[in-house]
Amino acid sequence: MATVNYANPKKDQTVRVFDQFFGFEINVEANDYDAVYSYFRSIYTDATAAGNFTVTLFRIANEQNINVLSLLKQIQTSTTTAELDRTIAYYLNNMRSNSTLVGVSEPTQPNYYASRNVRA
Repeated sequence: MATVNYANPKKDQTVRVFDQFFGFEINVEANDYDAVYSYFRSIYTDATAAGNFTVTLFRIANEQNINVLSLLKQIQTSTTTAELDRTIAYYLNNMRSNSTLVGVSEPTQPNYYASRNVRA
């Protein structure tokens, strides 16, 4: 007799994670997805942001061949959202071209002669 606490082994216990923009798709364990999504949902009030960060974390784990739960444990040590963003940007930058780095906030200095001619 099946109960609410008994998982039916005949049913698929995976979740399909996909990102239409980058064409990324992967099947993951439902428990892993729930753990990652619930963590991001506790940080961000917007469900779309939590879903996007969840997909991003699974993509990072897939590309880097890291277990997603160990990556989540590392991310959970971040105390602020700025540290969390910095950590995710670090992993994303390892997957991207150097010309398209994310999270780089180096202010650009205009040319002295060009900036002289700008009136406020």
